[in-house]
Amino acid sequence: MDNIPKHVSIIMDGNGRWARRRGLGRLEGHKAGVESVKAAVEFAAENGIKFLSLFAFSEENWSRPQSEVSGLMELMIDAVINETKTLKENNISFRVIGDRSKLSEKLNHKIEELEHSTSKNTTLTLIVFLSYSGKWDIMYAVNSCIEEIKAGKRSVDDTITPQLFEQWLSTKGIPDPDLLIRTSGEQRISNYMLWQCAYTEFYFTDVLWPDFRKNDFKAALDTYTERERRYGKTGDQINKIN
Repeated sequence: MDNIPKHVSIIMDGNGRWARRRGLGRLEGHKAGVESVKAAVEFAAENGIKFLSLFAFSEENWSRPQSEVSGLMELMIDAVINETKTLKENNISFRVIGDRSKLSEKLNHKIEELEHSTSKNTTLTLIVFLSYSGKWDIMYAVNSCIEEIKAGKRSVDDTITPQLFEQWLSTKGIPDPDLLIRTSGEQRISNYMLWQCAYTEFYFTDVLWPDFRKNDFKAALDTYTERERRYGKTGDQINKIN
């Protein structure tokens, strides 16, 4: 396919509804969604996508029933352990972004191990957003700037440009998403990468996340390749640049 996006991000939505339609508990839907993660990672690696990010657990999700949250955390640990060999063999690096202070010591340890052992891999960077929200990210960046001023590393008179501000975001060094996919029919971004998605193309599908497979990913990419990304410019301006 032509015009492959460098960074694709997915809001993985619909696990609970998938389970409810089958008379199952919500955690069974989350377990089923793991197979969709594997399919998405394979498709991204096969098609030259360099960054694949997945919104796995938001800051707001901590308010869910404790049994579901605990089950999800255990599922995360198992997923990290089970996929370690596959990621290494396929030259895929792994990162987790979010407020990791809220995660268990065991999960943080497993994450750090996998991040370190795959840090030099280059085929694909798989990013999992865990305990993350866009507002948290922006406030973290603001507070980081304030701390640098207090420490004398930056003058209070310095002009903060968008390019400079991005150095304090949790996604520093990662290109903004070219394409954001959300499953399950919902058409909102739910406090996800609010700064980074300023010019991202959105694709919404009714497919529930546990049913999302490579053909669904391809349909999203086919739609993306038909769009003209203007970044505030006119079509004539874009044509002159190209």
